[in-house]
Amino acid sequence: MPSPLESSARAKATRANDLAARPVPTNADLFERSATELARMIRDGELSSREMVEAHISYIQRINPLLNAVVRDRFALARDEADRADEELEREGPEELPPFHGVPCTIKESFGLKGMPNTAGLVARRHVRAHEDATAVARVRRAGAIPLGVTNIPELCMWYETHNYIYGRTNNAYSEEHICGGSSGGEGSIIGAGASPFGLGSDIGGSIRMPAFFNGVFGHKPTGGLIPSTGQFPRSEGAALRYYATGPLCRRAEDLAPLTQIMAGPDGRDESCREDIALLDTPVDVSKLRVYVIDTNNFIDPTPEIRDGVRRAAHALSQRGCQVERIHIEDLKHSFEIWSSMLGSSDGPTFSELLGEGTPIPVMRELRRWFGRQSPHTLPALALALSEKITKYATGRVEQMIEKGNKLREELVDLLGDDAVLLYPPFPEVAPRHLHPLYKPAHFVYTGIFNVMELPSTQVPLGLSDELLPLGVQVVARHGQDHLSLAVAKELEDIFGGWIAPWNAGRR
Repeated sequence: MPSPLESSARAKATRANDLAARPVPTNADLFERSATELARMIRDGELSSREMVEAHISYIQRINPLLNAVVRDRFALARDEADRADEELEREGPEELPPFHGVPCTIKESFGLKGMPNTAGLVARRHVRAHEDATAVARVRRAGAIPLGVTNIPELCMWYETHNYIYGRTNNAYSEEHICGGSSGGEGSIIGAGASPFGLGSDIGGSIRMPAFFNGVFGHKPTGGLIPSTGQFPRSEGAALRYYATGPLCRRAEDLAPLTQIMAGPDGRDESCREDIALLDTPVDVSKLRVYVIDTNNFIDPTPEIRDGVRRAAHALSQRGCQVERIHIEDLKHSFEIWSSMLGSSDGPTFSELLGEGTPIPVMRELRRWFGRQSPHTLPALALALSEKITKYATGRVEQMIEKGNKLREELVDLLGDDAVLLYPPFPEVAPRHLHPLYKPAHFVYTGIFNVMELPSTQVPLGLSDELLPLGVQVVARHGQDHLSLAVAKELEDIFGGWIAPWNAGRR
């Protein structure tokens, strides 16, 4: 029987061989740049928008069969839009162009993108097409970006493995054997593979940050209510509108702040929106920040390499002058119950009603049908609908957890103030293998707790594990202090190198 070290070495060698065998994009350097840098190249005439879009289309066509990340493309329309972008540059000159003029991107399928599918992975919606762009999509397109297609999601965006019965399963950018995360899993996968410079995701329990972590890229969940969720499906209601966040996933940290700024602010339709967006582009002296460190919630302990990543990030920031302090917050051990209680008590349709397009599904009957391979619903979706029914009978416990959640929020706000961030694990382990989330349903709480706290949180890559799977850390700030976590993300990218293109990982 091989020792753990021999097994790890064998897994690393296998992964390296798999990555080395994958297609490498022509002109690979282009696919390692930020969207901001790509926009500069277009403005300076180094590459036309048509050439930029064509290069990304070509690489998606080569890599997507291994990933199943982009589930519907709009390549012909993107080429036309790129040609118009080039004509506009020639006609008006670079000074008048929006910040991401002519740059390709991808969009999560649950966002309205006019003319494209908007099923959220629900079989009953398989013929639905978006009649207009979601607010966030419209704002990014007005900033000059050109969507290449829509990316995969789990059924109704409520699971952290991306799989549904319309589009199938999506794989991790570094390994076809491992999950890409969810619910913005297709975005994480295609960006982590280098085939899209950035994309749009949504997050109610970690659905931006887990895919960003598992696929080695950056992701930002903004302050609750900062970006409208208008035009997305499914969409929360009541208090949960502040728990549900829209934000960017990017291969480079410098794109996070401008994309967040572009999407932020009320649209007159999302009543949860807040207007405190002025701080997003405020300069930050990272060396003056206080940094708090927690490497476990004492409910589900992370693996040593995950905890070590948090500590390495903390040490690096201390070397840059930050005041670093390791702390313990007792009620974080109740994260799962706090998240589920606060989310479940908000207004809006139940998950069972969403699955049934307005009419609650008969959960037990659908479970029997699933075991007979006749249900249109995935097992995680049915399990969530069942747990929702069970939770209704625990009213006293739910109220207790909501009270704990409100106190925890106050504690975190007081702790962080306007000059501190919290370093926290994004997940208890590196990307699990396919189906393993079924055995670990509560592992997402490392990200989910900050949704119901409504705090901004940025996912930052920290290199690769021994098995060549991404490592990372979550950087959390107080409400309206998104600029602090974003600044720390850039600092950590400078120190640790940020996203590592899979074709480079395979050569290590």
